[in-house]
Amino acid sequence: MVKAAGYRVLGEELEISLPGGGSYRVNLDRVERILDDEVEVSEKVEIPRPEGPPPVYDLSFAAHRRPLYGTPFDAIIEAEARRYNVDAALVSAVIRAESNYEPRSVSRKGARGLMQLMPSTARRLGVRKPFDPRANVRGGVRYLRELMDRFEARPELVLAAYNAGESAVDSFGGVPPYRETVQYVKRILSWWSPVVASPGVTNARSGGASVTR
Repeated sequence: MVKAAGYRVLGEELEISLPGGGSYRVNLDRVERILDDEVEVSEKVEIPRPEGPPPVYDLSFAAHRRPLYGTPFDAIIEAEARRYNVDAALVSAVIRAESNYEPRSVSRKGARGLMQLMPSTARRLGVRKPFDPRANVRGGVRYLRELMDRFEARPELVLAAYNAGESAVDSFGGVPPYRETVQYVKRILSWWSPVVASPGVTNARSGGASVTR
């Protein structure tokens, strides 16, 4: 991790300004994540829960849980959500938060496409064409699947890790108290409500694991 005074994306490179002065450039392929703001806030992310033991959430694919917004990308979302056994409504909410459904979107951090994949993440997930909607969504849904498996399908942790990274969630033992991350998780949970699992429902991955480009 590098503490920077500032940064800017220059083509395929990231110029990092150092707190003591000076700067250097690195290829974006080497940058996993950029957090603008690590200011800790007192807000916490809490999902309304029934009384009793903590519930297990069902984040798996279900045909009746459709994408939320009726966009031209719904068929792609449903196909990739089915492939990786991920709730299609969750995927659609993440896309809204990440790019507002602009397939050519590029953030000032260099993240690209519908699900805003950083070049290094896209490369790891096998996404060669980040502006191709199907390839981008396939990579983003595969990443959500990885996070579901790692964080036992706990919605707030899955979303926090998509925004701030797995190591930040591990370090804080929950949603990192970063303003950006807390607001990101709350925003998605205001659009999408995770379903409490019925007995016998599994979030386990099913289907193929390959990523075609």
